[in-house]
This record gives sequence, structure tokens and C-alpha cells, in this order.
Amino acid sequence: MNPTSISLQRQHRTQHGFTLIELMVVLLIIGVLAALIVPNVLDRADDARVTAAKTDVHNLMQALKLYRLDNQRYPTAEQGLKALVARPTTAPVPTNWKNYLDQLPKDPWGQPYVYLNPGINGEIDVMSYGADGQPGGEGKNADLGSWQP
Repeated sequence: MNPTSISLQRQHRTQHGFTLIELMVVLLIIGVLAALIVPNVLDRADDARVTAAKTDVHNLMQALKLYRLDNQRYPTAEQGLKALVARPTTAPVPTNWKNYLDQLPKDPWGQPYVYLNPGINGEIDVMSYGADGQPGGEGKNADLGSWQP
């Protein structure tokens, strides 16, 4: 045998793979890290949706205030938020209507924003019912409205 083949045989004998226990330990560590990190990442997505909804409500309120400045009143409950993107045809028809928004946004959970005139918490209210789409709730399911900071 030549020295090169003997050397290759020794290297082959000294090469070892991972044992099943070593692989299980690594998978366990990865699982523990995922269990600690994933919930925090998911909470961040919910926080971002809440922030987006608050921003949308604020922007809708600003558009409604402009509507009121131009027309001396807010849209009626029947006219709703649609009055910000299309001239209402039901009474009272606004005399100085302008296009206040290009389109009505949906809340981050895909539901339309709710408009109340008269409002419960103010002269008018704009709100999202949160992740569950139902009035009330806590956490990500809580209502987000124009009366909140």
C-alpha cells in the first residue's frame, strides 16, 4: 500500500458524524428559542395593526372636520364615511362638497370603519371594532375609536 492510501484510511476512520443525542439536543435548543421568540414577534404584528388603525381613525376624523368646515355639518349617519369620497345624494346634500379622500380605508383586519352620528363619546365617532370585528373586547380585540388618544 502506498502512504497516500494509508493516510486516507486513517482519515476515514477518524471522521465521525453527529450522534442522535447531539441532534436531539440541537433541535431542543432551537425549539426553546423559537418558543421564546415567536410570541414576541406575533405581538409586534398586533401592535402594528393597532397603530395603523389609530392612524386611520385620526385621518378620517381630519377629513370629517374638513367636510364640516366646507358644509357646516358632518355627514349624516345614512351618508356615512362614503360622503368623504363621493358627493352624497341624500338630504342634506352638501353645497360645497369636495373630494376629501381618494378611497375609504378598511381597518387592518379588513373590516370597514364604523361611523356614528351622533356619536356615543363625542359629536361624531369613528372606530374600528378590532381584531374580532365585534363591539367591546380586550387586547387586540378592543375597540379603537376617535375618542381615544
